[in-house]
Amino acid sequence: MVNIHEPGPLEGRLDHWPVLATFGALEVRLAETEAEVEAAQRLRYRVFYEEMAAIPSPAMREARRDFDHFDEFCDHLLVIDRERAEEDGQPAVVGTYRLLREVDAKRAGGYYTASEFDLSPMLAHQPAGANLLELGRSCVLKAYRSKPATMQLLWRGLMVYLTRFSIDLMFGCASFSGTDPQALALPLSYLHHFHAMPEAMRVRAIPSQYVDMNLMAKDAVDPKEAIRALPPMLKGYLRAGVFVGDGAVIDRQFHTTDVFIYCPMTSVDPRYKNRFRMHAVA
Repeated sequence: MVNIHEPGPLEGRLDHWPVLATFGALEVRLAETEAEVEAAQRLRYRVFYEEMAAIPSPAMREARRDFDHFDEFCDHLLVIDRERAEEDGQPAVVGTYRLLREVDAKRAGGYYTASEFDLSPMLAHQPAGANLLELGRSCVLKAYRSKPATMQLLWRGLMVYLTRFSIDLMFGCASFSGTDPQALALPLSYLHHFHAMPEAMRVRAIPSQYVDMNLMAKDAVDPKEAIRALPPMLKGYLRAGVFVGDGAVIDRQFHTTDVFIYCPMTSVDPRYKNRFRMHAVA
């Protein structure tokens, strides 16, 4: 059984959070040091550039880390295996999520997602004082993807974080492997027809990068087959109650096809919240 630990009151940046949840030798918590952030970046490099088909910059290839200027403004959620060691002897990071709150996005000059999608309709419809969170760079080491506890720990850690900061809306990109939209016609069309964002605030892919997701008529889409074709992370988002923006984007660097995900916390299925035990935090 996964044990949940809740953080206490914090001031300023997220320093010295306790372990948020554990399962055997695995634990989930936030990175507290530069070395831990670099460990998350090394994991991202292994998954995105070595296992998948992303193209690293020369600096990334030399450092064997995935990084950009947003990293220093983000919180990094880590799943750590205490029985496995990094090269420096520290416990190994085997799963990670990058979290960017609105207050830190302002310091960073905006959101990463804005490089692919026009966020202005969504942002314009947020009430004053709404707390926004961008999700990104999620990945799990290959050997741990078949262990349900790893992804569950990431989700549970995320839920504690959402509660701690009273997040009203989370959003970001979800990715399909590959850059051929026709090969993804079924799942893309399914998302377009069955999970579209409300029209008034619908986020749309930037015109120069816009790829139509309406590749099949609605009555030609088999929802069960389409769901089977979705990446595991996107399936999880849909179970939570997310909506999807208009248009996909081809990311040549990461060799992916990206869609925009939109999840107001009021739309999250209560059963999903209960499953991951979203408790109030003092």
